[in-house]
Amino acid sequence: MANESPVNVVIVGAGLGGLSAAIAIARSGHRVKVVEQAPKLGEVGAGIQIPPNSARILERWGILPKLREGAMHPEFIAIRSYRDGSLLSLQKLRPLMEDVYGAPYLHIHRATLHSVLCDEATRLGVKFQLGATATGIDFEKTAVKVKDQADVAADFILGADGLRSACRESLLGRSDPSHNTGDMAYRVVIPTSEMKKYKELVDFATIPSFNHWAGPGGHAVGYLIAGGSIFNMVIIVPDELPDNVYSAKANVNEMRDKFKCWCPEFRHMLRMVTDVSAWKLRNSTEMETWRHPDGNFALLGDACHATLPYLAQGAAQAVEDGAVIGALFAKAQDKDEIKDALNIYERLRKSRTSRVVQESSQYGAVMHLPDGEEQRERDRQMTDHEPFEGYPNKWADPVFQNYLFGYDADAVAVEAWNEYKAGKERIQRG
Repeated sequence: MANESPVNVVIVGAGLGGLSAAIAIARSGHRVKVVEQAPKLGEVGAGIQIPPNSARILERWGILPKLREGAMHPEFIAIRSYRDGSLLSLQKLRPLMEDVYGAPYLHIHRATLHSVLCDEATRLGVKFQLGATATGIDFEKTAVKVKDQADVAADFILGADGLRSACRESLLGRSDPSHNTGDMAYRVVIPTSEMKKYKELVDFATIPSFNHWAGPGGHAVGYLIAGGSIFNMVIIVPDELPDNVYSAKANVNEMRDKFKCWCPEFRHMLRMVTDVSAWKLRNSTEMETWRHPDGNFALLGDACHATLPYLAQGAAQAVEDGAVIGALFAKAQDKDEIKDALNIYERLRKSRTSRVVQESSQYGAVMHLPDGEEQRERDRQMTDHEPFEGYPNKWADPVFQNYLFGYDADAVAVEAWNEYKAGKERIQRG
């Protein structure tokens, strides 16, 4: 949609959040440039989940059909006991998510989602300045400072440069490194062709789903990727990596030894693993504000609300950020209103992302309970009761599930904007 008073927006970072903001703002009729340190566009990593709250946005942008083609459509999320593999809780996903929330729950390779977002941003006229490492923000000039290159000026700047964010440190005016959470993640992949040779592993190798094993001090999540040819597993354990090491190749036998008391099926899968890496899980401290007082700059995504991966909402929250910003920019009629739009954006998004970050950490604590009375009560609540508010399986908690998946970024933004304009009109009338 054309905007009668387009502005120039520079976004720092071409990750999922930065690209989502670029698409949403370009759709609202403004000019967008993305400054990215990588020499070429691309993304690393394995699987990523697209829950209904972000799938709804991608559907409106017209790109969900492209993603559906290569996606896995998980049937359910299952929580299992580490001890014997017994089912503690099951939350159906298909077709329930589309029936209730009007959007699917998908799983896709991270690189595929990134590529589709890049293509859509390019189609909308977004410009990319690659090989450009942002070192900070000149707030007086509203410009991005780039290492060994000229500053990149704009009317408005959005910092979407992730957990180790130069933009965040500029806003804070000090160093703000990410901090250790005490957890690390083993990442392994197993060919499903091998798993299918064993009766007890066939369902894991053939039924698209998310299987969680809750254990003392950690948990594991396994799911199919690559068209079902690979079983991808992320296993959370206490962090053993040195402080300054974020990822490293791990010893397969040492990893297996940590799970010698886990159920036979889980240990059987680990015996098929030939290579394993360990990743330190790090986080940031919640900020008082994401915006600069001048109103020309704001943060989004992991740069301001990084979250542990336990609810698989990190990317979805960044996509929501971009959608809300774009919807507000589409309504704003001049630069002053865009400054107000960024204020509204922060007010809308900060409370939601703070809760998601907190709930994710709490879910990890609940899934990592040591054997004992609390753990037995957790398991009893899941096995003996229908889901209720506060249910240990947060995906099945009916109140939290609706809060998470029922969120409509566009509707929330439009409602807030209408309230803002009504208040503005009341002031003008005196």
